[in-house]
Amino acid sequence: MSTKEEISEELLLEEETVQQNEIVLFNDDVNTFDHVIETLISVCEHSAEQAEQCSLIVHYNGKCTVKTGEYNDLEPRCSRLLQAGLSAEIV
Repeated sequence: MSTKEEISEELLLEEETVQQNEIVLFNDDVNTFDHVIETLISVCEHSAEQAEQCSLIVHYNGKCTVKTGEYNDLEPRCSRLLQAGLSAEIV
């Protein structure tokens, strides 16, 4: 096996071991579109367009994944969404 193949194999193994979680935002009858959009921009670092699209998906589908990453990064973000009055969980 060549050195290049060994390195490629090692990188693939490392990628597989990093567990990705998601923050799922749920629809509610309380928060306005503007509040949801502003919160997603602030907490999840969305662009205005991305936040607006997520808010529409949540409205029409009942839920939407708004952020993907490692649990340690997502946990404080999810807490901030909850503090802002939104309904979210990490899956």
